[in-house]
Amino acid sequence: MVAVANALEPNYTSPAGLEIYNPQFFTPTGPWSLMSKAENTLYIAGMRGIYPGNGTLAPTGIDRIRQAYTNMVELAEMAGTDRYSAARLVVYTTDMYRWRPLCNQIQIELWGNDANRHPPRTIIEVQRLNDDDIVEVEGTFLLPRADDA
Repeated sequence: MVAVANALEPNYTSPAGLEIYNPQFFTPTGPWSLMSKAENTLYIAGMRGIYPGNGTLAPTGIDRIRQAYTNMVELAEMAGTDRYSAARLVVYTTDMYRWRPLCNQIQIELWGNDANRHPPRTIIEVQRLNDDDIVEVEGTFLLPRADDA
């Protein structure tokens, strides 16, 4: 099994081998962890547009959506993988008409114009998000296997 980022230590390991991580990236805003790892699969919790340095939300709109994606990608990189190893994304938004085009724009910034390089994505409109936020993005990523290193 590949160690997450070869530098991060799990905060908890279950009897089944599931590893829970809360790197000092920022403090979760509730009773959950930032990411978990099972074998070579990394699960990143829903990320919002919070600046890790001070815990404040980025301005509403493209900056906040970009920050949410950036937080997710930075956690994946801390874990030893990259955005091109995203197996699946789930995006929650409070206004599909208003925020979906901006999510699409950020994904093009991250993965380019070639749709063949974009991970599968589900986008869901919800009535409300934590702190009345506008978007939350979660990701599932593959980590390199030990024999790939």
